[in-house]
Amino acid sequence: MAAPLLRLTRCFAAVVLVASLCACALPNTSGDFSVNTATTAAALTTLTSQLTQQPPSQVILLGEQHDIPEHQRLHHSAVLALSGKHQLAALAIEMAEQGQTTGSLPPSADEAAVRAVLNWDTDAWPWVAYGPAVMAAVRAGVPVLGANLARAQWRDAMQDTTLDAQLPAPALLDQQQAIRTGHCDLLPESQVAPMTRIQIARDRAMASTIKNAAQPGKTVLLLAGHGHVNRALGVPQHLPPGFTSQAILLEAATLSSPSKSNGPFDTTWSLGTAPPTDYCAEFTASRPRL
Repeated sequence: MAAPLLRLTRCFAAVVLVASLCACALPNTSGDFSVNTATTAAALTTLTSQLTQQPPSQVILLGEQHDIPEHQRLHHSAVLALSGKHQLAALAIEMAEQGQTTGSLPPSADEAAVRAVLNWDTDAWPWVAYGPAVMAAVRAGVPVLGANLARAQWRDAMQDTTLDAQLPAPALLDQQQAIRTGHCDLLPESQVAPMTRIQIARDRAMASTIKNAAQPGKTVLLLAGHGHVNRALGVPQHLPPGFTSQAILLEAATLSSPSKSNGPFDTTWSLGTAPPTDYCAEFTASRPRL
């Protein structure tokens, strides 16, 4: 892949989070992870009640929009709710590569040590946004597991045509269309299939991490972008048969109660307001000429 196209691919990932291939998340600079309104408190109470239902799901998949701070605040609350009931087997995260883990660290480990063992990329994933959930798990003695496909494996994934058969044909076409849309319809058509394979390989890596971390009577919590938790396209497609899961979509809208859905998510939760940023227009105005 030519260098300009690689830069284009990395920057486009924040545009449509349903098909994000890497994180160009906007920083949450507030540093405030307290519940600061009665409405938000009620929303979090209802959701954490869902998260700690019995019997527990083997995995709960929280699909966030990366540039909405309320979604990261909910990550923190979910970790506290599950770990407080000794129900959290592991925290698996898109934000670190597979194989990186805090498992060797004590609960008293400082943030610098945690970032070091996770090989945390602060340019891609602002620590101020994701650090509170990660550190809540560490303090509870719960391992935090990198679940994302290592970037060193992306090139091999692009060329691995066997990945095309890992989704049903209609889902593969939908995933390819999501890749186009997620790159503002500017990705060369020759790159659509290879980039889709990376997405599939990433979902398979996350599913593998979850499966290996599962414990009887406990829940693995996955924090990832929307597309990864989509039942029709993402991680759930690659979990073992019979593996119980909840796929929860966090979306931008007025706060409301979660609603059950027959679509690709079990529950949709409207929380927070998306920044008024047109990423496609912004990128188009400054993109390099290929």
